[in-house]
Amino acid sequence: MTGFASISREDGAQRVNVTIKSVNHRFLDVLVKAGAMLAAAEGRIRSAVHQRLTRGRVELTIGIDFTAMPPRDVTLDEALLAQIAEAMDAARAKGLVTGALSASDVLRIPQVLDIRPRAADAAAALPDPAAALVDRAVGEAMDALVIMRETEGRFLAADLDARLRTLAAFVDELEQLAREGQGQLEARLRERLGALPPDIAGDPGAVAQEIVRFVARSDVDEEVVRLRGHLEHWRALADGPEACGRKLDFLVQEMNREINTIGSKAEGARATEVVIAAKAELERLREQVQNVE
Repeated sequence: MTGFASISREDGAQRVNVTIKSVNHRFLDVLVKAGAMLAAAEGRIRSAVHQRLTRGRVELTIGIDFTAMPPRDVTLDEALLAQIAEAMDAARAKGLVTGALSASDVLRIPQVLDIRPRAADAAAALPDPAAALVDRAVGEAMDALVIMRETEGRFLAADLDARLRTLAAFVDELEQLAREGQGQLEARLRERLGALPPDIAGDPGAVAQEIVRFVARSDVDEEVVRLRGHLEHWRALADGPEACGRKLDFLVQEMNREINTIGSKAEGARATEVVIAAKAELERLREQVQNVE
């Protein structure tokens, strides 16, 4: 099922931004986009997603910004300062300048003193407060995503239930049409055999057995019973607490197989029409089931 959530959390020293979105997919495919500092936490984040979701293509983007002043490195180029001091001594000896080189003078000389933020160590572990904030933001984003998916799921369940009732009505009609078709087939066979001349009519008992055997080929009771069993199994899975999308997908395949068998057995044009309508409804059901977790 589809869903989207965006969460931003801050504790004064760092800010975590989490965006998560999911689209329909047969299996669970998780993509985590995060900085190098979060690499060590990626396994834990994936595990949190797998605990909450079982189906869908999920894309999780995590960013972290440290709002406190970062550590800084101060570097004094002593070799360069020594060269400058030597040049100043020579200039002072010639009377070109006066006075000693002061600290304020050093600060004004370009490239002697370098102050820059400390380079982040990609291999460094995420500080515990930041890791806890990431876990909390990911958890809240997952909560929001699940709520959105559950809302969509309620609408989807209503649509699937309506299609299931339509399919059950088709099964009832096919059962009735198949029985009527058997009766009509038997009547036609008896009528044609009764019109044969006595010298080629054959043994009445043997002929009757062949008629029954031939008519039995169009019996669909087994297929109808299995179809109704699949429908009941569907309802039990849909009402259960566990994820059932893949199982429902399998049931659609099994129901389609039974409908195909009925189509090859049932007699009459009306039965063929109902089989085609049932297959069309099953295809709609199959497409919707791809959205079910």
